[in-house]
Amino acid sequence: MGQQRRPILTGDFAGACELAHDGVPAAAYNRRFIKRMALMLDSPSAHVPTLSLADQDRDPDGFAAAFGESFERFGFAIVADHGVPQDLIARAWRETEALFALPEAEKRGYFVEGGGGARGYTPFKTEIAKDAKHVDLKEFWHIGRELPAGHRFADSMSPNIWPTRPEGFKDTFLELFTAFDRAGDRLLSAIARHLKLSPDWFDPAVKDGNSVLRLLHYPPIPVDAEGVRAGAHEDINLITLLLGAEEAGLELLDRANGRWLAIKPPEGAMVVNVGDMLQRLTNHVLPSTTHRVVNPPPERRGHSRYSMPFFLHPAPDFLIETLPQTITPDNPNRYPEPITAHDYLHQRLVEIGLIKT
Repeated sequence: MGQQRRPILTGDFAGACELAHDGVPAAAYNRRFIKRMALMLDSPSAHVPTLSLADQDRDPDGFAAAFGESFERFGFAIVADHGVPQDLIARAWRETEALFALPEAEKRGYFVEGGGGARGYTPFKTEIAKDAKHVDLKEFWHIGRELPAGHRFADSMSPNIWPTRPEGFKDTFLELFTAFDRAGDRLLSAIARHLKLSPDWFDPAVKDGNSVLRLLHYPPIPVDAEGVRAGAHEDINLITLLLGAEEAGLELLDRANGRWLAIKPPEGAMVVNVGDMLQRLTNHVLPSTTHRVVNPPPERRGHSRYSMPFFLHPAPDFLIETLPQTITPDNPNRYPEPITAHDYLHQRLVEIGLIKT
């Protein structure tokens, strides 16, 4: 019969995905396994699975299948063993807290009026979710790719802005940007496999891509504060890699039942989600799921919340054109007109208030 393969899943799904005992026919096992997975994925108590990126080297097809299935069901996955060093992450958290603790006037000195928040500082209550009535309760800092002088994308990708303090900030976040880039490349390779593309299909698309590392600070809020810290929205990019925060609050809107599902990654894991560019590229086979950051319980509202999402973007000239294999009679092409990543990004930045028309 051959050796059965262990599923590439950990955490809450591990128990549901244990393999059949020896002697169970493969076909019967497969039917049983699929039925159990379907029941769990569609139940009101469904959880986004935690996968181990370390398993990609051992079983790239198995990891790609599990990762892609989580994306198709939730638009989200949780990834452990992602390769971003924990000591680097700890250093980045310290630098992030020190940055946002700077005096307001000093931080605003790094704000570029009319720059669309591309690099440097964006003040509190600037960004608003598309179609939302209230601005988000956050401030943030953007770090992009360092480009050499005369680079072909110099006109469309802004240069980085580096604060004079905290000391070591630039070195820390250039290192973290590179680590995110590497993890992102591995995850894109898995997505390519899931879509029946060459594992390196995304490589030219994201070479010199306009990716952004965002340092986010949600300041303390009043006990009686209404609304949410970040309104319901979808991300713009291909995929987002998010390092977790000590303070809870991230929720996704489960399309299966219309309920908000709290995302609680294990310590050290990252949350990965589909962005609108990937949704468009895949004709919604991989959905960009609505998510938000809700206010904490009243007893925790005196605490700040920090997070570090890495928005993985393709290069500005990448043409977002529907993949042929995602077009079927049941799923006709939703986007017959392709668009460049640069033009799509500009459209979306206008919608969320970072660029004024």
